[in-house]
Amino acid sequence: MVKVQNIAVLTSGGDSPGMNACIRAVVRSCVYHKLNAFGVVDGFNGLINDNLIPMGYDDVSNILQRGGTILGTARCKEFHDPAFRKTAFENLKKRNIDGLVIIGGDGSFKGAAIFSEEYNIPVIGIPGSIDNDISGTDYSIGFDTAMNTIIHAVDNIRDTASSHHRVFLVEVMGNNSGVLALNTAVSSGAEEVFMPEKKEDLLEIKEKIDRAVHANKSSIIIVSEGDQVGGAKEVFNYLQEFGLADKLRVSILGHIQRGGSPSYLDRLYATLFGEQAVACLIQGRSNLMIGVLDGQVVVSDISVSQKPYEIKNMHYLKLIRKLSVY
Repeated sequence: MVKVQNIAVLTSGGDSPGMNACIRAVVRSCVYHKLNAFGVVDGFNGLINDNLIPMGYDDVSNILQRGGTILGTARCKEFHDPAFRKTAFENLKKRNIDGLVIIGGDGSFKGAAIFSEEYNIPVIGIPGSIDNDISGTDYSIGFDTAMNTIIHAVDNIRDTASSHHRVFLVEVMGNNSGVLALNTAVSSGAEEVFMPEKKEDLLEIKEKIDRAVHANKSSIIIVSEGDQVGGAKEVFNYLQEFGLADKLRVSILGHIQRGGSPSYLDRLYATLFGEQAVACLIQGRSNLMIGVLDGQVVVSDISVSQKPYEIKNMHYLKLIRKLSVY
């Protein structure tokens, strides 16, 4: 077993609240074990551009409560090219980096796993995504904060919806996953949800909204950006053909869902994941992902993250319908 001495940490893909807390945990764990920590600036781009900075105890002070990532993040197409991965390896080699912690999503993990196999660099992945759609873990850093942001926004929108007796189509993020939409629809008391995993009966939705309008009631419909119709604007375009436009409004929440101070859960799991990642590297382990299953922190092969994600609580759909009968 090769003794690890220099560990680099990077954040990749979309930012999520709690990434800073995780960076802090990695760096402070390195300090505790008398290891050298390096931060990679702007994700995999930093590996290619040799943009790594030494990080110590004070460098991660007072960042746990901050959203975003102090290291910066980016999507790096160049890392798909073996020539650029070779450059990244050479940059790590000259700094004697012998362990890499990747905070990101399944795409980041895939690139990290290929890199690790090519150059025998020990890699540990930590799930960081507000979409919470990574296989092998019940939770990814940023999910809880994003949900709370959405719920707060819907609460505010509902005040206006109620005052004007309108139906609001609230679009949330999620890429091709409806996890955010489904969970926030239940917890915000939405009357309906549109998500990629559910085939829509648009006529049934139209009739439901018709009943609400004629009863002079307000409604909230959560729409995942990747739903089968094409998003909140497309749902609006369909419904306005039936003369409902006057009672319909569209609100696209956008990137406010990514920001904000991380919640308790995101700070907790970010800290647990970061500490466990360093522990795995010290033990000589590689190509692993840290996650949580049934409330317990677990370690699994990073390849598990590449499996199709399955939503475990699709039964929430019945609950939404049950509690929104007009």
